[in-house]
Amino acid sequence: MSFTLPDLPYAHDALQPFMSKETLEYHHDKHHLAYVTNGNNAIKGTEFEGKSLEEIVKGSYGKNPAVFNNAGQHYNHLHFWKWMKPNGGGKIPGALEKAIVDAFGSVDKFKEDFVAAGVGQFGSGWAWLEVKGGKLAVSKTPNGESPLVHGGTPILGVDVWEHSYYIDYRNRRPDYLKAFLESLVNWEYVAERYDAAAKA
Repeated sequence: MSFTLPDLPYAHDALQPFMSKETLEYHHDKHHLAYVTNGNNAIKGTEFEGKSLEEIVKGSYGKNPAVFNNAGQHYNHLHFWKWMKPNGGGKIPGALEKAIVDAFGSVDKFKEDFVAAGVGQFGSGWAWLEVKGGKLAVSKTPNGESPLVHGGTPILGVDVWEHSYYIDYRNRRPDYLKAFLESLVNWEYVAERYDAAAKA
C-alpha cells in the first residue's frame, strides 16, 4: 500500500482566523506531503510493503525509525485534518459528552487536561484524547507517536509541532490549543471515532 496525500476536507482559508491559509499551505501541502513521499521511499523493499497503514505504524515502531516516523505522521495527519472543521468547537454529541464527564468529571476539566498535555509536551509531538482499556484518557506523545503504539485508540489529537501553529501564534502554544478546542474541533468526527473504539 503506498501512501497518498489526501485533499483537505475544506478550503485552505476555511479555518481562519484560528488557523491561517498560510499555515495550511505549509502544513498540509509541504509537511504532510513530505511524510507521504519519504514514507513511500522508506517502505520500498521492506516487510511493510503491501500492509495497511495501521499495521505499518504498529510494526515499524521501535524497529525502523525511517518508516515509523513518516508512517506515524501520515496516520496522525490523516485524522488531524478531519478533527477540524470551519465553525468547529461548540456542543459535544451526547454519548461522547457523557463519556467525557464520566472520565474527567466535567467537559471543562477534560479541556484543561488536554491543553495541559499539549503545553507540557516538550518539543515536537501531539496531545490526545484516547480510548484505552475501555476508558477515555488524555495523553501526550513525542514526534510521530500516537496512542496506537501504546495500546490505545486515538479519537482526538492536536499537533503541537511548531509548524502547526508558529505562523499564527508564534510561541503562544496555549492560545493555539484553546483556539483548537473552542473553534476548530469537529466533534462529530471525534464521536464517530469514539463509537468505533467503544465497539471494538
